[in-house]
Amino acid sequence: MSKRTRPRAGLTTLAALTALATAACGTTHEPNDEAPTPRTRPTTSHHPAPGPPSPSAADGTDIGACADADCEITVTKPVTLHFPGPGGSGRATLSVTEVGPNKIEYEVKSGNNRSKGGATGPDQGCLTYLRAHGSGNSCGPLDATRPSPQPGAVVIQATTSANGTALLHIVSP
Repeated sequence: MSKRTRPRAGLTTLAALTALATAACGTTHEPNDEAPTPRTRPTTSHHPAPGPPSPSAADGTDIGACADADCEITVTKPVTLHFPGPGGSGRATLSVTEVGPNKIEYEVKSGNNRSKGGATGPDQGCLTYLRAHGSGNSCGPLDATRPSPQPGAVVIQATTSANGTALLHIVSP
């Protein structure tokens, strides 16, 4: 053997001894009665797991309950609702154009006023205020509690749900 081979053999031996010494100093696990925690999720069948329950609504899914501008309903698909506009300004129309898991989009028409709202994400929603001479939207994090009536306005609140159901409130003074 040449002199060049011996230092490499010495380095290989040193590396092997270091690995053995490190392994000997490793952590020892004591046995216990607890079942091991799986590191991966168990495989699921082809049937989807049921989602969270739909938000409960005082008027269920009855869109006719909104005809007087005072309702609380759940929707799972696009629908159109008609109700009295603010301050005797005629009929208003709320068209829900999209509903999905954590998503809602809609458009409101009242007289010459038009307003669009949309929210995406858990516990997100929009508030729309219809007034005789204008409207406004505010979207962001919302809880599903009923909005308060506002003088001279019809208030519409749309709140998302993880299971693809949206909760709609329409409140008039």
